[in-house]
Formats: sequence, C-alpha cells, structure tokens
Amino acid sequence: MKAEKYSKAVATNMVIANMIGTGIFTAIGYQVMTDAIPDPFTILLIWVVGGLFSLCGAFAYSEVASCVNRSGGEYSFLSKLYHPLLGFLSGWISIIVGFSASIAALALVIGEYFLPLIGLSKTYAISLFSIEIPIQKIVALGSIMLIALVHIKGVKFGGVFQNYITAFKLLIIGSIIIVPFIYFGYEPSNVSFSPTGETSNTILSSAFAGSLVWVMFSYSGWNASTYILGNLENPKKTLPFSLIFGTLAVTVIYLLLNFTFMYVASFQELEGQIDVGNVVMQKVLGNKASLIVSGVFSFALLSGLSAMMIAGPRVAEEIGKDFTLFKVLGKQNSKGNPVPAIIFLTVISSLLVIFSSFKEIVEYIGITLTVFAMLTVFGVFIIRKKRIPNVLGIKCLGYPFSPLMFIALSSWMLYYFISQDPIKIVWCLITVVPGVFIYFLSKR
Repeated sequence: MKAEKYSKAVATNMVIANMIGTGIFTAIGYQVMTDAIPDPFTILLIWVVGGLFSLCGAFAYSEVASCVNRSGGEYSFLSKLYHPLLGFLSGWISIIVGFSASIAALALVIGEYFLPLIGLSKTYAISLFSIEIPIQKIVALGSIMLIALVHIKGVKFGGVFQNYITAFKLLIIGSIIIVPFIYFGYEPSNVSFSPTGETSNTILSSAFAGSLVWVMFSYSGWNASTYILGNLENPKKTLPFSLIFGTLAVTVIYLLLNFTFMYVASFQELEGQIDVGNVVMQKVLGNKASLIVSGVFSFALLSGLSAMMIAGPRVAEEIGKDFTLFKVLGKQNSKGNPVPAIIFLTVISSLLVIFSSFKEIVEYIGITLTVFAMLTVFGVFIIRKKRIPNVLGIKCLGYPFSPLMFIALSSWMLYYFISQDPIKIVWCLITVVPGVFIYFLSKR
C-alpha cells in the first residue's frame, strides 16, 4: 500500500499550530514582571524581532532541507553537513527536549486552562502509585494520550484532525482579539503604546535578551514542516510556503494578541500568569462566560500537541532507520505512521509532565534548541562552500544577511543564558553526555 502524504494545507497548519501554543499565552506574564520590560511598545518590538528572527531561520532551513532532502529536521541536516554524531545528538535532544518537553509544557498549560471549567483548585491532587499528582497534570496526561491515539490512527486521519482543530484554534484566537473591542462592560488598562525614554536603553539590556528567550520559545515550531519533508506532497512548493507563510501569519497574530492583552489588563494583572487568555477573558466577560472560553480554549490548544505529535515521531523514526539499537522506532504501520515512535514520545512527555514544572521546561528548551538551530542555519554557508547539490532547487532568501542575523541573535541569547545562570549549561550537558555514549554504543 502506498504511504499517505501530507498536503500543503496540513504542512502550513502544522507550522502554525506548532508555533501558536504555550508561549504566546504565557510569555507576557513573565515579560511584565518586576525588573523586566517597562513599557508596552518595547514588548511589541520584541515580538516583531522574534518574528523576523524566525523568518530568517525559515529562509535558511528551506535551502538546507532542499539539499539534504530527508525527513527528520536537524537530525538529518547536521548528520549530512557536519558529522553523524552531531546529528544523533540533535535528534536525541530533539526527542527528549524539543518535542517531549514542548508537548509536556503545552499539556500543562491545557491543564491550567481546563481547571476553572471543572471547578477544582490547583492544590487538588490525585494519588497514583503513591505519587501525589495535581489535577492539572492529570488533565495534561489525558490530553497527551488522546492526541497519541489520534495519530496512531493514520496519516490521513491525523492530517484531517490537524486541519480542523487548527482552524478551530484560529477562530478562538480571533474571538479573543475582537471581543474586547466590541464589548465594553469592563475597565481597560489605559496603557500607552508609545515609546518612552527608557525604550532605547531597554533594547540593549539583559532584560531584553531574557524576554527574547520567552518570545523565541513562543515562536519555536517555525521549522516544523522540515521534520516531515519525506511525507510532503510536492515538497519543492509545499516546504517553503509552509515555513514562510506560517511564520508571517503567526507573527501578525502574536502582535495582535499581545496588543489585546495589554489593552485589556494591566501589568499587575498579567504578572506571572501562565493562563493569560483566562485572565483577559475573565476581565472582559466576567466569571461565568469566561468559564466557557476556558474550556473551549483548552480544547483548541490540542492542535499544538497534535502538530508536535506529527513532527516529533518522524525524528525518532529517522534515527531508528540509521541505528539498529533504535530500529524498533523506525517501523511504520500500513498507513505511514511510526507507531512505536509515537508511543515512545508519549511516554517521555508524560514522565516530564509528572516530574517537572512549566518554567523549568521552558528555560531548558530555550538553550538546547537554540544551539542546534544555529548550527543548522550555519549549514547554508557549508552548502554554498562545498557546492552540495540542491535537490529541490530552493534557495535561502536574503542570503547571506538572513542567516547571519539569525546566528547573531542566537549567539546573543546564549551569552545571556550563560552569564545569567551558568548552571543551565550544566543541565544541558547532562542531557547531551548520555547521547554521546548511546551513539558509540549503537555504532558497536
């Protein structure tokens, strides 16, 4: 039976759904905290920078994917352009951190949004095998299991589900943007969106770099369709369209959402919140109406889980094809879905939900993924220097300025991480070192 393929619509929706998830409804809660970003103008500027940054990455990834022409994202790219060890490490990190941790983080947010609907407090917990698990984590685990079952069903079924639930999510987001400006039964924040005297100083500060980390976490997923390159219909057209259009669309949505958040709620009301959508809609509509929005939005966020459950297993599948130690992960069912890889990712992300906190997961993701994304973007220069054949004929727009801008901003963020909290680098190494041992063990 011929394996099913993902259409241009599915690939684009997958990019959008991967990006619009946890970050946009949590980042601003940390950006407005004391000693963070002082004014709305600078916050919006950071989101513009994040969009341009992601777009530069999308340009570069298009050419790298065009030359390597294989599913698996950074795993395939770095194996081809640098060394199989580096590719394996990126795949190892991508499975454990890039997808499993991101799935866990998004599932935790779904749990937070769902709590008001069932009327339980965050302190309520259920005992499971002598472990006290908060109720929001139970909801998170249920969400992961549900989406795993959807994609075990098959590529076509999962693709249709992805299209519909992404459209539903965009409808809900559109409502959040529009409702505060047509319903006036609340007191807006009355903040000014004009630049202040502190704006220029803030742009060059460590606070700006730290805030950009949260923004880039929100934009992570702009490279999603490269993970399923081998499963795309007409990849020469589908890949660049999905990456570029998806990134541009999300940038506009993010700007509109953040403008709405700050128009409705004050910095004090937003500070430290990871369910900003709930906070804003409760202020606009009141408690009863916002409960409905809370439940609907927790369901809409499943699109992000779905998108990552499409892309993540493809990385594990490619590793399974190349390393006999992981060959079970390389198996597909008759409909083209890597069922063992989906189950593996489900188990890892579920363990992270149980034993980790949201903030820890996000900061960890920010460091590790930035390093491998930067190496992939630098691969454009390696391709040009070595004259590697461009199989699909896709070129990096804005070369060499777009990849250089991406590398410069990535380096700045990494410097901020290292200077502010060096211990995070140690945690990254703790994840990488086992990958080195497993690589050489699998080679034997």
